[in-house]
Amino acid sequence: MPRSSSAKKSSRDKVRAHRARLRRQGLRPVQLWLPNTHSPSFRKEAARQSRRVAASPGEKDVMDFIESITNWAED
Repeated sequence: MPRSSSAKKSSRDKVRAHRARLRRQGLRPVQLWLPNTHSPSFRKEAARQSRRVAASPGEKDVMDFIESITNWAED
């Protein structure tokens, strides 16, 4: 049975319409895959890398660099 014009749109139809509007604005979809920061293996690797940086001779330079690029809101 055909839908009446007053029938609610399905989620699929809403998403399709939203994406069509974005495409008309010159945008395109991009899918990003990021590390799962909740994963025990991610946390283990992050801790390992942090220990290596802390033990390296250039630790102060590395930390100064990180601080210089992360404290941008304080400028």
